[in-house]
Amino acid sequence: MVARIDRHPPLRFRLPLRGSATGDPGWMIDSMRVFVTGGSGFVGGRLLDVLAQGGHTAVGLARSDRAAAAVAARGATAVRGDLHDAAALAAGMAGADLVVHAAAKLTGGVRETAEHHRVNVAGTRAVVDAARAAGVGQLVYVSTERVVMSRGPLVRADETLPYPDRPIGPYAATKQGGERVVREAGRVVVRPRMVWGRGDTTLLPVVVDAVRSGRLRWIGGGRQLTSTCHVDNVVEGILAAAERGRPGEVYFLTDGEPVVFREFWGALLRTQGVEPPTGTLPRGVAMALAGAAEAAWRLLRRPGEPPLDRMTVALLGDECTVEDGKARRELGYEGRTSVEAGLAGLRAAGVPGN
Repeated sequence: MVARIDRHPPLRFRLPLRGSATGDPGWMIDSMRVFVTGGSGFVGGRLLDVLAQGGHTAVGLARSDRAAAAVAARGATAVRGDLHDAAALAAGMAGADLVVHAAAKLTGGVRETAEHHRVNVAGTRAVVDAARAAGVGQLVYVSTERVVMSRGPLVRADETLPYPDRPIGPYAATKQGGERVVREAGRVVVRPRMVWGRGDTTLLPVVVDAVRSGRLRWIGGGRQLTSTCHVDNVVEGILAAAERGRPGEVYFLTDGEPVVFREFWGALLRTQGVEPPTGTLPRGVAMALAGAAEAAWRLLRRPGEPPLDRMTVALLGDECTVEDGKARRELGYEGRTSVEAGLAGLRAAGVPGN
């Protein structure tokens, strides 16, 4: 059962005629106050950029001095505290029209830790409860397609696909828990698939490092299809969901038609001055190696994560395509930044360190 909430007058966004991946997103949005968690991260940081460029009042939760400095550098006011700091949440949300919850515990491919649950489930509940207490009209939760992935391909999935009984890894399992909290509260969820673009501090740097160290192989040849979502399109989807999203609903966000995994990542790597690898690894072999590594890490109680796990094999070797038709119909989402424009923006930014 989805709980209904008393909402403030609808937020009004005047969307741009075009998007840009080169710095100016073209957003024209009626003035508002927005509280953002995860503002020092990739998606949250880009959202703060857009809000600042639009002349809005943005407040970002920051759990460290470094995070506070990153939030301030993007033109927002930093409020020190974490997701369980009720006073910080109350101060940050005071007078807010919108809360965007983008903070999450990402790392850890095999073991679910207390920190995963604390951040992704209990932390989400704390944010939702604080927004309710502050009377915030809308809350948008940034989730992931992984909440509906199980062992095997995800092909042209839409929002009717149920949660699997066995999610692939602790991140997926606890993000699923966070989604349930948000939906039960009558708030809105967006699920961007494979977020990329300028400012990526998570996925692209890791892959670049793996290529440079000679560790990356294309699993199963890398010819499977994948959906993607440029970070500017994620921001577009978040703001469209804030304006038009229905209580308790979920919306996939993508760049449009799927692309070939190997071709897309090859193009991404070249924007960083890195030539993509040519080596491949059969999927069956990769899965067997990953299973053996996971077993060894558990039995021997080794610290950290194994060099390969089954979640990573699934993410890199299986088709993962989702449909964003619901967002386009109900939210007016367009995905204004094309893959070509996004790649051009990365090339224009140059190779980091050069």
